[in-house]
Amino acid sequence: MTDKQILLIYDKECPACHFYCQIVRIRQSVGQLVLIDARENPAVLQEISAKGLDLDQGMVLKMDGQLYYGADAIHLLALLNGRSGVFNRLNYWLFSSKRVAAILYPILRSCRNLLLKILGKTKINNLKQDDNEEF
Repeated sequence: MTDKQILLIYDKECPACHFYCQIVRIRQSVGQLVLIDARENPAVLQEISAKGLDLDQGMVLKMDGQLYYGADAIHLLALLNGRSGVFNRLNYWLFSSKRVAAILYPILRSCRNLLLKILGKTKINNLKQDDNEEF
C-alpha cells in the first residue's frame, strides 16, 4: 500500500456527484482517494481557479501534482478503479475509454446542472464570473 493521496474535488451539494464520489473506489496500490468539497474553498481551489478550471462545469482529480478536469478526471478514475462491486465495474466499462468519457461527461454534466437548478442550488463560481451565481 502507498501513502500517496489522490484528491478528488467535487460539488458535495450535488446529490449525484456526492453519490458518485462516495461509491467510486481506486486500487489501494495506487493511493488513497481523498474527497474535497469544492464549496469549502480549500487551498487546492486556488490552484484550480488559477488554471481557469470552472468547477461548475467539471470535477477535478489531482494526482502527482497534475490536474485532470471533467472527462479526463472521470476517465483517469476509471483507469485507477479497483473494479470491486457492480458500480465500479460499470464505471470502468463506461469511462475507461477516453472517447466514451468525452461523449458521456457533458451529458452527465448537463443532467447535474439541471438537477441543481431544480434543487435551487447556487453555483460554486470559483472563477468569480459576474452574474454567474445561479444555474
